[in-house]
Amino acid sequence: MAGNIMLEVVTPDKSVVTEEAQIVVAPGEYGEFGVLIGHTSFLTALKIGLIRYKDPGGIERVVFVNGGFAEVLPNKVTVLAESADRRIDIDVERARAALKRAEERMAEASKKEDIDFRRAEIALARAMHRIRIAETRRAA
Repeated sequence: MAGNIMLEVVTPDKSVVTEEAQIVVAPGEYGEFGVLIGHTSFLTALKIGLIRYKDPGGIERVVFVNGGFAEVLPNKVTVLAESADRRIDIDVERARAALKRAEERMAEASKKEDIDFRRAEIALARAMHRIRIAETRRAA
């Protein structure tokens, strides 16, 4: 089936993406999934990761999402994320500082019981994804 699907990525604070896409690939809680126009409707939780999509011109775009939910309809994908950033909006130095803080917390967690290891682990994953996205921007 030919045609584009509408992609909308929003957070509680802002609209991150509202544009047409040839295909959308997102990090579902139980695995990555892809959506083309005419897809069967469903609702799913998202994990921390990357939403990749091709714009109508065929250029791949990337958005970082910090969990949330995706609603897939035959003509639209709506992502409600806790936070999200387009590749061009990621501050690499800030992400590196967050990575360093998370690594330090995880090292401390092995020594102390009052540090939330899972929270540090999630912060580490967020920082790693943001850095990976930003680094691919520089290579492209």
